[in-house]
Amino acid sequence: MNLGRIAFWRDFPLSWALERDRWPLWLPVALGIGASGYFALAGEPSLSLGWTALAVALVAALCAAAGRARIPLALLAAVLLGFGLAKLRETAVATPVLDHAMVAHLTARIVTIEPREKGARLVLDEIRSGAFAPGQAPRRVRVALLNGAEFHPGDWLSLTARLDAPAPPVAPGAGDFGRWLYFQSIGATGFSYGRARAIPPARDATLPERLSQRIEDLRVRMTVRIHAGLPGSAGGIAASLITGTRGAIAEEDDAALRDAGLAHALSISGLHMALVGGGIFWLVRALLAAIPALVLRYPVKKWAAAFALAMSAFYLVISGAAPPAVRAFVMLATVMTAVLLDRPALTMRSLGLAGGILLLARPEAITEAGFQMSFAAVAALVAVAEWEQQREGKVPRGMLFRYAHGILMTSLVASLATAPFTLFHFERAAHYAVLGNLLAMPVMGFWIMPAAALCVLLMPFGLERFALGLLGEGIEVMVAIGHWVSGLPGAVSLASAMPLAALVLMVLGGLWLAIWRQRWRWWGALPMLAGACLAWFAPQPDMLVDRDGQTIAVRGHDGLLHFLREPKDRFAAREWLKRDGDGRDIADAVGLPGLRCDGLGCVVNLPPVIAAGLKPEAMLEDCTRAVVVINAAQGSCKGPAIVIDQKAAADGQGWGITLSSPPTATSVRAWRGDRPWVVSPLETSNAE
Repeated sequence: MNLGRIAFWRDFPLSWALERDRWPLWLPVALGIGASGYFALAGEPSLSLGWTALAVALVAALCAAAGRARIPLALLAAVLLGFGLAKLRETAVATPVLDHAMVAHLTARIVTIEPREKGARLVLDEIRSGAFAPGQAPRRVRVALLNGAEFHPGDWLSLTARLDAPAPPVAPGAGDFGRWLYFQSIGATGFSYGRARAIPPARDATLPERLSQRIEDLRVRMTVRIHAGLPGSAGGIAASLITGTRGAIAEEDDAALRDAGLAHALSISGLHMALVGGGIFWLVRALLAAIPALVLRYPVKKWAAAFALAMSAFYLVISGAAPPAVRAFVMLATVMTAVLLDRPALTMRSLGLAGGILLLARPEAITEAGFQMSFAAVAALVAVAEWEQQREGKVPRGMLFRYAHGILMTSLVASLATAPFTLFHFERAAHYAVLGNLLAMPVMGFWIMPAAALCVLLMPFGLERFALGLLGEGIEVMVAIGHWVSGLPGAVSLASAMPLAALVLMVLGGLWLAIWRQRWRWWGALPMLAGACLAWFAPQPDMLVDRDGQTIAVRGHDGLLHFLREPKDRFAAREWLKRDGDGRDIADAVGLPGLRCDGLGCVVNLPPVIAAGLKPEAMLEDCTRAVVVINAAQGSCKGPAIVIDQKAAADGQGWGITLSSPPTATSVRAWRGDRPWVVSPLETSNAE
């Protein structure tokens, strides 16, 4: 390769001019950067700063519209807009977050119901209980209820529930479930004691509330009827495809589909929206074209586009409108609108439009795996499609070949594009995703989704049982494919947790590669390579301590994590092993050479000497000989480099420790920062 011909600075002016039509695509990227900047802060900015950012964004946008430094000012306006809207969104959803476990009797209104294998999971608002101080009740709580199926969205009920704060990340850098709940105004989770009972409404519902209740009630009734006609895991998958409810999918089926690269089949996104919208468009147009009196006089193509758009909007509503589904719908709506206006559909611009709409409405979506993976996959697919259009004559036009070629390219490109996000969020990679999709996508496109659409059409008449049977058989075939592919040797590999900086580098490089079309696009490979290297060489913590102070893992000389004793918090233990890229069972990871335990605790000499006590009387002795002292009781001592007692473990919400010289400890709470979704402000603990 002649490096002189692709010198970045030499090609820059020409490439910049040739890419003029792609400049606007960086605006939603800048919007996402601004929203990401808000979530990256260690402390919560003031509301006045959010309004200031919006005001400056408006000024920058007006100056850009006037033609003064248009591009940098437009990008600056988008960044500030993303930051300001993220802060305003936080203010709009703000809720008190429960800071301790409690049992409370409360009355509340049902917002949503998610039917599950046993009972249902409810989101409640209008919380009223004497157990909360004035103004401290969460705006919403999420509870599991055994008799939840007896109720409907909008009902008021009375129940006794055990509530707790949303679980914090299991380690510094892990996914923050509490933040995700906070942006749904959920400040506590738990389960009910006994059965709840219906009570008269405390107030009349407003018109928007009644509309929302009707939509949610429709989703619940459809889900219940799907489970009634198709029980078990197949019914759970069917409900996931139609109403977006995933509570009843068997864990082994979910894992098999995920490890076969078919997890996207369970999340309503571009595949489902394209099959529904595109299928309806083709069917209606074909039926109308068969009537000469219509096709010769009227624009049946536009009629088909309008009907497909309406049905796709209905599908979006009953599916719960998750970010991938919204993205897919906006892109489909752009295509159908282009048909109505006799204009070509600009797919990369429609993707940018979808991203901008989502980030304007829900800036927190930038932190969600579904949003990230959905947009990464589609951006890569559109970029490859644009490249293939330039060589259309070189691709054989046989229908069967083009179909197989489309599935292969789609699976390969989407798998590569989403790989960084899969590794970052789930620490695993499916190696036979192309094979899984090649086998399962014909079943999905020609069997499962048509049967699902037929089921929805027949459901108002109570005739869906036949369609559900057909749908269930198709799902069983897809699940069987998933189990076979995931069972192949080397189907899945695990990876250790990736630092956020590595993901950011790969995302920026991927965007540069996907958005531009000239030769300078290949410079995006450099930050992608840098991100991959950073992920590969990223150090992992040498020691992890759970917030209970009793679940402790230490990295041994073999480079693997070992639990000093049977972990009390098995969920945290499993997550630690998964984040370490370790496929062992918990039982196989208990104990390590040099570990000595008795009734007071355990001591291990790696070096350094680490002591994990269970009782206060163990701390005095441990402090005289150990460098790191962990004690499940409360106490303090001087001397060791790190001391974490029961209070410090709980206040820190867990700890990650590096056994360097000297050892350093980072708490989960410090990593999360002083943000509204963190249970309480940072405090000085007994960790030293």
